[in-house]
Amino acid sequence: MTAGSIEEIHALYERWGAEHYDEELSQLAHALQTAALAERESAGDGLVAAALLHDVGHLLELQAGADATGPVDRRHERTGAAYLSEMFDDGVTAPISLHVQAKRYLCATDASYAGGLSAGSTRSLELQGGPMTAAECRDFEARPGFAEAVSLRRWDDLGKVDGLDVGTFDRHVPLLERARRGPCLPQ
Repeated sequence: MTAGSIEEIHALYERWGAEHYDEELSQLAHALQTAALAERESAGDGLVAAALLHDVGHLLELQAGADATGPVDRRHERTGAAYLSEMFDDGVTAPISLHVQAKRYLCATDASYAGGLSAGSTRSLELQGGPMTAAECRDFEARPGFAEAVSLRRWDDLGKVDGLDVGTFDRHVPLLERARRGPCLPQ
């Protein structure tokens, strides 16, 4: 299944955004905070869109009837990136598909990183494979979108402040339209 429109994505957040996954705040609040952090660092439209939509895979799980809590890694990063792939290019989808791997990478390469993870992120880390090995780190560093995924991951970790108001999803619709893949031209 792929996203057909910005309106369809918006509807997912309207329907499922109030739900929690493994954190104290809602899916929507987390998405908006993560995007606000990307904007604060002057990230481009594609990376802000990735920050906003990085956990859309959790919403798709909820829509499908899956319980988004509990000890199962459903690979929300892959599901979300695949869902968005018809509308957005790799500048948006690559950081989304790699943001879980970026957590594993940062745990392996930054001695203080793991101590700053939320309780939910700490619980999911082991399900996601734990810190990367040295070989996995080298492979990850060679992937297109590596640096952007690391930035996204850091914003993801910081975007978990209960009660912080950073606006609405509606204010991001023009940005999503700008970041959207243009219509495919016949070849």
